[in-house]
Amino acid sequence: MCYLGTKRFEGLGMAGKRRLLEVMAEAGVIWLQITGGEPLIDPAFPEAYRYAHELGMQLELLSNGSRLHKASVLDLLVELPPSKISLSVYGATAATYDTVTRNRGAFDRFAEGLDRAVRAALNIDLSLIITRQNAHEADAMRAWAKRLRLPFREYANMSPTIHGTAEPLPSQSPEHLTHRAPFTGCPAGVTFFHADPFGRASICKVGREPNVDLITEGVEGLARLGGIAADLMLRTGGCTGCQLSGTCRVCRPMAKVFQEAKAPLSHYCQHGMQEVAR
Repeated sequence: MCYLGTKRFEGLGMAGKRRLLEVMAEAGVIWLQITGGEPLIDPAFPEAYRYAHELGMQLELLSNGSRLHKASVLDLLVELPPSKISLSVYGATAATYDTVTRNRGAFDRFAEGLDRAVRAALNIDLSLIITRQNAHEADAMRAWAKRLRLPFREYANMSPTIHGTAEPLPSQSPEHLTHRAPFTGCPAGVTFFHADPFGRASICKVGREPNVDLITEGVEGLARLGGIAADLMLRTGGCTGCQLSGTCRVCRPMAKVFQEAKAPLSHYCQHGMQEVAR
């Protein structure tokens, strides 16, 4: 169900990571969300995390929690607590969790790490990922979060990959899909930006092209992101002249990947919702 599609273990080495973090600090980045794939499996994570902390950034981790049971990882996070850790939950039992993640023993490792992180008083919230394979445990997942007294959010609406392919969509649980709130604008590329594993800055995780190479261009390159954002938000293609664009439920970059994936209109467009209603 991942919007990244096939993930590769590649990217900047530690020298590149330091350079990228320095550019971010020079640009005035206050809040840095570290995600992946799974960021905790990167051998350079501890050094990069420490350096970002030294540069004064508030850090958020998006993780599947598969490494939190390791003392070296937990000790680092206790020593230098992140502002928040958001952990994805894929089931409430070992049988379901391991099936969804296709990783035997994943549930036991996650449960152990979660328990240790809670006892360490780290600031955790949970992202309950509800799919066809684990929808029957949705109530149990909610109960688990409540038992731990942790805030949680639910994610059932999957998007196509950033490459415009549809493989995440069949994992959706139809009865758990919700209507997206109307899109009323976004400061992507203006007050925040995304950087990929190679240091290429884009307006967000979805709208990745055009981008700016922060390693070679430095902080000056970020000045171009505002113009890129304005161009990417223009209604084009099948959305040109749409009379419902004022209350559209997705931004233009997201609509583009849905269109490229040939997803049903009902997944992202009000026209499709009207057809379903009929």
